[in-house]
Amino acid sequence: MKTILFALLMVLGLGANAQVTKVTLQASGLTCSMCSKAVLNALKQVPSVNDVRVDIKNQQYHISFKEGAEIDFDALSKAVEDAGFSVATLEVTANLEQVKLNKDEHIKIGGVYFHFLNGNGQELNGTTSFTLVDKSFTTAKKHKKYSAMSKKECVQTGRMAKCCTKDESAEGTRVYHAII
Repeated sequence: MKTILFALLMVLGLGANAQVTKVTLQASGLTCSMCSKAVLNALKQVPSVNDVRVDIKNQQYHISFKEGAEIDFDALSKAVEDAGFSVATLEVTANLEQVKLNKDEHIKIGGVYFHFLNGNGQELNGTTSFTLVDKSFTTAKKHKKYSAMSKKECVQTGRMAKCCTKDESAEGTRVYHAII
């Protein structure tokens, strides 16, 4: 019985120390330093954001979060869109301990659900980076490519469906889709 419970916790990725530590966001459509500053100011207004560092050359924003804050990736995307631009890529960095990553499984990291569209059973330990591939975090072409990697309904809706709610999550819970 203990073995089954441990295996279930590993699959679900419910490690107590799993936590998102930072995000690297690349904006598209920036043409000048004023554009970059508009996105910077918008990102700083997101409640969970602690600090934003700008890499103007690569049009990237390195974002750290307030300790214990609930991270809302949709709020980051909305802030960029409200500034008049779009997100080209969003890379998440998290500290993970003994998280087994299988294709088409959901993992909870820091209170947020992620559906990994790839994975081959590898165990993730330590600092790990992955890319969100939902519509609001990548180009339409890339989203189409990645969404074809799964037949689960949540890939299209961004919300857990009946096929996704095997743990304590409820149908309709926000789930972000990722590749590693």
